[in-house]
Amino acid sequence: MDLKIAARMTAVIAIGAGLTATLMAMSQRQGPEESPVLRSLNLGGEPENEARRELIRCRDLGAEALKDKACLKLWLESRRRFLKPSQSSEPTGPASGVDRTVKP
Repeated sequence: MDLKIAARMTAVIAIGAGLTATLMAMSQRQGPEESPVLRSLNLGGEPENEARRELIRCRDLGAEALKDKACLKLWLESRRRFLKPSQSSEPTGPASGVDRTVKP
């Protein structure tokens, strides 16, 4: 067999295998409904409560949660609690009678 013919046959077989693999990958349905994600409801360290269960439900809804009024209200409350400054973390300024000179 001629070397050119063997090279052409090898190239045709490789291209055919590549096209077949591409078509098979494209024909498979892939998406969130096809690939389940296993998530633990309680990661430990903190007790389960109703608000946490609702946040998990909203998380699992995905894009549909943007239309759910309960999720929007819950996210707003969670954001408010998270961003609320604590009373102890407020910076305290020096007293008005404090001497500000630096001593060597």
